[in-house]
Amino acid sequence: MSVTASTRAAPGKPRGQRTLAALAAARAWIFLILLVVVFEIWSQIAYGTTFIFSSFNIRSIAVFAVAPVLLGLGQTLVIISGGIDLSVGFTMGFAAVIAAHVANGVGAAAGPGIGLLTAIVVALGATMVPGWINGVLVARLRVPPFIGTLGMYGVARGAAYLFAGGTTVPVQNNWLTWLGNGRILGIPALVIIAVIVVGIFHYLLSETLFGQYTYAIGGNRQATLRAGVNVRRVTIILYVLSALTAGIDGILYTGRFAAGAPQAGEPLLLDSIAAVVIGGASLFGGSGTIIGTIIGALIIAVIQYGLVFLNVEPFWQFIAVGLVIIVSVLVDQSQRRFSGGRQDE
Repeated sequence: MSVTASTRAAPGKPRGQRTLAALAAARAWIFLILLVVVFEIWSQIAYGTTFIFSSFNIRSIAVFAVAPVLLGLGQTLVIISGGIDLSVGFTMGFAAVIAAHVANGVGAAAGPGIGLLTAIVVALGATMVPGWINGVLVARLRVPPFIGTLGMYGVARGAAYLFAGGTTVPVQNNWLTWLGNGRILGIPALVIIAVIVVGIFHYLLSETLFGQYTYAIGGNRQATLRAGVNVRRVTIILYVLSALTAGIDGILYTGRFAAGAPQAGEPLLLDSIAAVVIGGASLFGGSGTIIGTIIGALIIAVIQYGLVFLNVEPFWQFIAVGLVIIVSVLVDQSQRRFSGGRQDE
């Protein structure tokens, strides 16, 4: 199944509608280019300096984008399948706290390298539990994804604060802090890790049967069932993958800030969903791409860093991201009308 095919206007449509449909499909790129141009002009006028042609700014934007990209990867798969995962924020915080505790404890006894490896394995293993529970609730017990993952949001939140003792957990493992702050050939290590994970998920979604099943479930669940696909198993795996990306994000957060915080991912839940929606995925399911999510996350990162760079009150970023989400949803609805897709009245 080709996701691009679902966003292309029918051949019989007038040329004007085909053009509008093509522009709608490319909306994430258009938003990103417009933002960069606006911030570049603004920077030149206000400070007489460049915004985007600075290696420091580019690295900073890339670092800003890592967290929404990683959370957005798993969220992309879930949303394409017609679901949503509201628990990723505190699943990330849960992983951050566990990684900090394990890295400290094992690192002190067996060395920082063993401590880091153990922290990664234990934190990712722990995050699979809420992911699996989410999948079972949605796939087997038929709990609506919004309700099931909202419940897990509360459970993961409570567990994260309990493990942290109600506070942040300082990290005394220099290998873990290097993971969040070190560089390889001048490129931040966490950006390189994010690129590797992005490549894996892009391949999984675009080049495998599992990816085709994900699109099929979101496009028409009943038809997918009749085709013999084990929809329950695929759905459970989707939510486990969503939790794993949150776990990776939590580990990198702990390394970057040298502390495991239970609330680490709380403000990132909206960003993870926004990146997917801005990137062109439909909340109705059946469409979306990993590349689109990356562009959506970059848009959010450019807004966040750009406003800080230009010394604008950070509260404006919430307004800006919210407006972009609204425009993206309106464009998606218009695109669905042009392509003959279903829509709720």
